[in-house]
Amino acid sequence: MEITHPFHPKRGEQLEAATRKKTWGEDRVMYYDEQGQLRTMLTSWTSLHELDSFMATSRRRSWFRVDDLLRLSALISRIRSDRDNESAS
Repeated sequence: MEITHPFHPKRGEQLEAATRKKTWGEDRVMYYDEQGQLRTMLTSWTSLHELDSFMATSRRRSWFRVDDLLRLSALISRIRSDRDNESAS
């Protein structure tokens, strides 16, 4: 497998996958590092990840989905409102 995440410091490095499974609710791949220690990485950061329809359509130009950005915006607004209400008390 190859590390494909654009901001990973080892992008382009080839690793041998030891196993792949759902861990902590996420699809992860396990591999051994240079010291022989078992490591884990999100499968979506590797060449083992199948492109979903969003990534295929965007041609990997965007890492953010509109729905996710809208939820993030709502969360930030809620946090700011809570903070403003606490400081007004």
